[in-house]
Amino acid sequence: MTTRVAAAAPRVLRRFLCTNSASFSSPSFPFIPSPPSGAAPVPARPTAEPNPNLFVSGLSKRTTTERLREEFAKFGEVVHARVVTDRVSGYSKGFGFVQYATIEEAAKGIEGMDGKFLDGWVIFAEYARPRPRLGQHVNNATQYGRQ
Repeated sequence: MTTRVAAAAPRVLRRFLCTNSASFSSPSFPFIPSPPSGAAPVPARPTAEPNPNLFVSGLSKRTTTERLREEFAKFGEVVHARVVTDRVSGYSKGFGFVQYATIEEAAKGIEGMDGKFLDGWVIFAEYARPRPRLGQHVNNATQYGRQ
């Protein structure tokens, strides 16, 4: 049935109905633009400078601060750990912060926990970026105040 439909469809629609993987790698496939030749890959986001503070994302709604602390404590001395929670429901917002005593321990924590499972969810650990100062422009908008 599918082959009959594909044969009767116009040339443009054949690409959508075709299950051949070669058609997706074709430069004519409309939704996957090929990078210009000689172009260097662009990183998705700039990375933060190494520091003892880690940003942990991808947390389960059931992950607690204590659980986050005990999992990251396997890689060094955790000074502070916090799962950010919703004020109304009290459930996790899906991210948190872990502070180690040294930068070396933080690097071990990232290496040990980035991309690993915690409470059934894959979590991501990276160096935390500093918070923008009050009144500083973020995305062409002033945060926490008028100007």
